[in-house]
Amino acid sequence: MTPTLETKYVFTITARIGDVITAGETGIGVRRIIPIIGGEVTGAITGKVLPFGADFQTIRPNELIDLEAKYAFETDDGAVVYIENKGMRFGPVELLQKLKRGEPVDPKLIYFRTVPKFETGHETYRWLMQHIFVGSAARHADRVVIDVHQVV
Repeated sequence: MTPTLETKYVFTITARIGDVITAGETGIGVRRIIPIIGGEVTGAITGKVLPFGADFQTIRPNELIDLEAKYAFETDDGAVVYIENKGMRFGPVELLQKLKRGEPVDPKLIYFRTVPKFETGHETYRWLMQHIFVGSAARHADRVVIDVHQVV
């Protein structure tokens, strides 16, 4: 018998975002690049999102959005943690278009899930590299909020 799959909440990443840059229709969808300009980490780990990196998105013709964000945060005790966070966002077309325009949408109405992978050389946080995590996220006009859960 295999172990039961469970998750536990660990921390929240709030990534502030800059203006969207669009590379246009590439043949597989519209490529967008969204700069990550700062933010904070709260919960079992605390710190600040560093002001570099971006979310590289492809918006498919059916409005499903493939996301791949690469950025880093620094913990309050000085560790730098690199993140590659892949995921998807999908929901009713009219609500996704409202989000694109920066208008508020109830996050419960949008499926926005991610799988963050972490890298760090800091011994205290090596456990981040030894587990699988999933994120439940919400997009706001000026930020993305991701609740990170550890798969146990």
